[in-house]
Amino acid sequence: MKLNTLRTALSAALIATFALAGCSSSNNTSGMDHGSATPGASSSASTAGQFNDADVLFVQMMIPHHQQAVDMSDMIVAKSGVDPDVTALAKQIKAAQQPEVHTMETWLNAWGPKPMPEGAPHHLLSEGMLDEEQMQALDEATGREGQRRFLESMIRHHQGAIHLAEKEIAAGKHPEATALARHIAASQQREIDTINRLLATF
Repeated sequence: MKLNTLRTALSAALIATFALAGCSSSNNTSGMDHGSATPGASSSASTAGQFNDADVLFVQMMIPHHQQAVDMSDMIVAKSGVDPDVTALAKQIKAAQQPEVHTMETWLNAWGPKPMPEGAPHHLLSEGMLDEEQMQALDEATGREGQRRFLESMIRHHQGAIHLAEKEIAAGKHPEATALARHIAASQQREIDTINRLLATF
């Protein structure tokens, strides 16, 4: 996947999330705690449950965060000369996180228009996301260099996701969002352990 088609995962994913946050239809737009979401917005009954600003922020941040992990995984899968275990891990990351992006987009749409917090792009970079230059370097790296760059970057990326998930676990109200946060924290820590084992063999 080249950056002239991908552009940058950071900017593209944030733009998509801004659109979801600003253009969804719902009347539940004020206050810390919110009531039922738009009926029929999701097949999941709990999407219409209670949620708060912590849930909204978690979803707004995690959608572009996950999407960049998917884009990074696509990059490494497309490379030649990559260890099969690294390719398998990249496919695993994409298979797990792409459906979660879709789930979170459904929640955000159901919850209605929500402004993105000021300074969101900078905040996401502090949570392990790669900037445009780093994404380009990953895209252009070949073989063993590319896989090491991918693995080292994904450790920081996962650590950022775990931090976001921990904040949702502590402050969120939406049952499915907090359950997803717990799953992210546990599954991505396991993947960090796997990555560290892989790095030790190269």
